[in-house]
Amino acid sequence: MSLDWFAPAQCVGYVAFILGVASFTQKDDRRFKLFMAGECLAYIVHFALLGNPTAVASSTMSLLRSVLALYTRSLWVAGGVVAMNVALGLALATRMTDWLPLGASCIGTLALFLLRGIPMRLAMLCGTLLWIANNVIAGSIGGTALEVVIALVNATMIWRMARAARVAQPA
Repeated sequence: MSLDWFAPAQCVGYVAFILGVASFTQKDDRRFKLFMAGECLAYIVHFALLGNPTAVASSTMSLLRSVLALYTRSLWVAGGVVAMNVALGLALATRMTDWLPLGASCIGTLALFLLRGIPMRLAMLCGTLLWIANNVIAGSIGGTALEVVIALVNATMIWRMARAARVAQPA
């Protein structure tokens, strides 16, 4: 299969890449979630153009999740978003790999609403690994590049946070 690096779908994927990297460079949680919402919106268009309906559904739920997480940390809201992801999967998934982006969205939802610090980042890293697998299967160049960079940045941040916590502990 030959990929057109400058097809409209790929160009929108590059926009998602830029927004996604920008989100993980934010120290402010609100700005992080706003950039993540922009990334999700670009992903919706990207995966629609690639013809991947479960990734569109998952990205839509991730957009909703990012916006809702700006305003609440409610367990009920998180549960509702996860339930909608599962419902979308039941309605749209036709093969096992269709569940990869939906699983990633569920993990990301629980992480953003319920976790903080290193546990949140570890959960987000697990979701990122599912997105990498999905994007390789879907032929998403920008999406794969984005998720690999996010995995590296996130793993580095987890390491730095763990190191800082060890240094801060009294001997």
